[in-house]
Amino acid sequence: MKRIITLIVLLFISNLTAAQIRIGSIVVPNKVNFDGEELVFNGGAMRKVLSFKTYSGALYTKSKYSDDKKVLDSDETMAIRLNIASKKVTNERMIKVFRKGFDDAMFGNTQSLDARIEDFLKLFDSPMEINDFYDLVYLKGKGIKTYKNGKELGFIEGRDFKYALFKIWLGNEPACEIIKVGMLGVSE
Repeated sequence: MKRIITLIVLLFISNLTAAQIRIGSIVVPNKVNFDGEELVFNGGAMRKVLSFKTYSGALYTKSKYSDDKKVLDSDETMAIRLNIASKKVTNERMIKVFRKGFDDAMFGNTQSLDARIEDFLKLFDSPMEINDFYDLVYLKGKGIKTYKNGKELGFIEGRDFKYALFKIWLGNEPACEIIKVGMLGVSE
């Protein structure tokens, strides 16, 4: 009987650890569920500035991707999770990163997105703390639903908005090359 209980406990623990992935000091789930759609971890990495961990980025998709263009062009539900790892990452700094990221991703041609970008940036007006996480979820054919620590913050419509947002990390000139290759599962 003791052997059976030990075996059950070991199986439970191994399933629990397999359900999570470590990215630097951040632990993220292997699977997430948004609006009834299950997404699996595609890849992720930690951004460091002068050897300080700032935030991690993870990509969740329905099927595995290693090609950035396929992720950007895909019209399937997928998500990017950003986990805050440093008190130096503030909402003001994150808004600046997003603003610059949109501008870089769209080569300065954001006019068709400007109103939606401003609405999106307003979702980040509350203070950020270490271990806060943001889910930027593209819902197939609809747009981006944003969550902070599992609580919905707002919705921005349009596949074109998803393209620009995801291009911040997965474009030709990403905000962080390490996070890009990590999200694509090239290195973890």
